[in-house]
Amino acid sequence: MSKLFTPVRVGRYELSNRLVMAPMTRSRANEDDGVPYDSVATYYDQRAGAGLIISEGVYPSAQGKGYVHTPGIRTDAQVEAWRRVTDAVHSRGSRIFMQVMHCGRVSHPSLQPGGTLPVAPSSIQPPGQTWTTSGQQDFVTPHELTISEIKQVIEDYRQASRRAIEAGFDGVELHGASGYLPEQFLASGSNKREDEYGGSTANRARFILDVLGAMVEEVGGDRVGIKISPEMNFNGIVDENPQATYWELVDKLNAFDLAYLHVALFGAPIDYHALLKPRFNGAYLVGGGLDQASAESALAAGRADATVFGAAFLATPDLPERFRQGATLNEPDRSTFYGGGDKGYTDYPTLQTAKVA
Repeated sequence: MSKLFTPVRVGRYELSNRLVMAPMTRSRANEDDGVPYDSVATYYDQRAGAGLIISEGVYPSAQGKGYVHTPGIRTDAQVEAWRRVTDAVHSRGSRIFMQVMHCGRVSHPSLQPGGTLPVAPSSIQPPGQTWTTSGQQDFVTPHELTISEIKQVIEDYRQASRRAIEAGFDGVELHGASGYLPEQFLASGSNKREDEYGGSTANRARFILDVLGAMVEEVGGDRVGIKISPEMNFNGIVDENPQATYWELVDKLNAFDLAYLHVALFGAPIDYHALLKPRFNGAYLVGGGLDQASAESALAAGRADATVFGAAFLATPDLPERFRQGATLNEPDRSTFYGGGDKGYTDYPTLQTAKVA
């Protein structure tokens, strides 16, 4: 039997297989209150053949929102909507972690409470645009967080973790990649601070470690994971010595006894998996452009404990069964990735529905 379909221990849980659904922003939440649409429960239920689902990025506070129609976890209404999602996934025997995503400077005043500036470690305008209610808008020069404001953001992550567990999630993942707030602190190009949160690698890593400390204190290390993506360079992120930065960061993660480290690589010039996996004590999740063959190879070689699939799971709800049978996968419709209704969201066929049709 393929190792993909063997159980694996991730934190306090034993997953039924080593197929993980990646966190993917789909922008199916009410714009006014950040409550996920009713169809979100159907979407995740359809994909609950995964041993573990990691939800789309969810903002921990109104300040953390970076895109139109993305969901939050800060209100009772949001918690109730997410509970319908977790109930659906659990009814299928799968596990689900919430990815907590604070976009930091990758936002726009029209998405911020009171039209205020987005926040960041330093007042450096990133290149690019974000989606707002009036279409794409250029990023702006953000507000540099004060120490007291940093402490409040850390507290926001703590409360988001608690609310995620209240909503029935099995754990939480800190989104430390894609140029969002944690990576903005970590990278030398976006962090020019001269206090305890800037300068040396240890200081630049402090925000991530403080956030993880709060999350772990709230829900337990065996229910917390983190995602990183070295040298992805998304949203204007650059670092002067990324290998040393991530080497030091991962060394420090072991103090938290985390459930997992999720490493997604997209065109990195070196093999970060070979660099980082031996340094991490928990489950090591590999993602970034995998297919069945490369996933099985990574597991067989001991380079991964579980493997993470994004677009393949988006377009093929029954991905594990397709892999078991060697069946063809659906093609993803990129025009429906972000926002809209059920088209390109809950209407992808499974092997079973295709036979009925």
